[in-house]
Amino acid sequence: MSVWDGLTGQEEAVASLRNAAESTDGTGGMTHSWLITGPPGSGRSNVATAFAAALVGNGPDDDHTLQQITAKTHPDVSVLTTQRVIITIDEIRQLVTSSYYSPSVGRYRIVIIEDADRMTERTSNLLLKALEEPPERTVWILCAPSEADLLPTIRSRVRSVRLRVPGIESVADLLVARTGIDRALAMDAARQAQSHIGMAQRLATSEDARDRRRRTLTTVLGVRSVGDAVMAAADLLAVADEDAKAITQQRDSEERDAALRSLGIEPGGTIPPALRSQLRLLEEDQKRRATRSLRDGLDRILVDVSSLYRDLLLLGLGAPAEPVNLAMRDHLDHALQSVTPAAALEVLDAIALARQRIAANVAALLALEALLVTIARVRH
Repeated sequence: MSVWDGLTGQEEAVASLRNAAESTDGTGGMTHSWLITGPPGSGRSNVATAFAAALVGNGPDDDHTLQQITAKTHPDVSVLTTQRVIITIDEIRQLVTSSYYSPSVGRYRIVIIEDADRMTERTSNLLLKALEEPPERTVWILCAPSEADLLPTIRSRVRSVRLRVPGIESVADLLVARTGIDRALAMDAARQAQSHIGMAQRLATSEDARDRRRRTLTTVLGVRSVGDAVMAAADLLAVADEDAKAITQQRDSEERDAALRSLGIEPGGTIPPALRSQLRLLEEDQKRRATRSLRDGLDRILVDVSSLYRDLLLLGLGAPAEPVNLAMRDHLDHALQSVTPAAALEVLDAIALARQRIAANVAALLALEALLVTIARVRH
């Protein structure tokens, strides 16, 4: 199995990275810092992991190295995956320090920063110094949605590789290969996720996730008045909270059990006062992760609602494009009676504004209420 297998729809990017990784004479464009960009769900972190495995492993078929990097146990690969809203300067400072260590088993020491767009300007400037004077055998791999999300000074010191949104067919093929699910279900999940690979896999393998998405869209379609909007906003916030808990609760429990075992404490045993501070730090990290997970859940809801009104806009204009929410075609046809193309455009603008407000720490309930009041107002 090649380290490049499973990178759906990214043939051009893979060819560029493979050429650099396999180059031994400098003609493949190998450099000390890379930026992998692409929309959410395009597989930025997977591409970075595969590239790292190709650089430090024993050839493109070294599946063992890929597994080590994925599990974050490879001695020459450091991966920063933040569970917070921002990447702190202390986290980057630790990575910069470790980047000066020599590789122990491979050709390079690799440092991967996922969600590099979450760095503040001060943090970015600290990273910039490391990129300006890099160690000879260290390779930095940054991941971000777009080049514009990073400082121009950082962009000028990296080689960019742009990923694209994979096609629905490609994502469905990947889901079938990974999970063995029915092809029709895989196609439906890929379409509803708009080719977001991670979300498509969740929809394909979780009936609860599909139910929550269906509830979201039917709730929004039922908004006709300001009163409906206020009630629906509370319902959507509850759906996002359920979704966040479904993602984090099991992981939180497993992390706590693992921490107790590492401290030599039996399940249900008393925690000595001297060890409570360590568990408190874990709980604080989990709370921050829950906050980010809730915010991500709200953003997924808004993306789903955006797909709904995008479908109504295209259907209202008679465009030949296939609806994202094909499984709800009856609901869409009924909604077309009260949603004009102009109204759909106004709602799409309101959704973009709601996403900006939530990202700026506006109270989520207020942002949702404002959006849904707009939806109630434009329907006739």
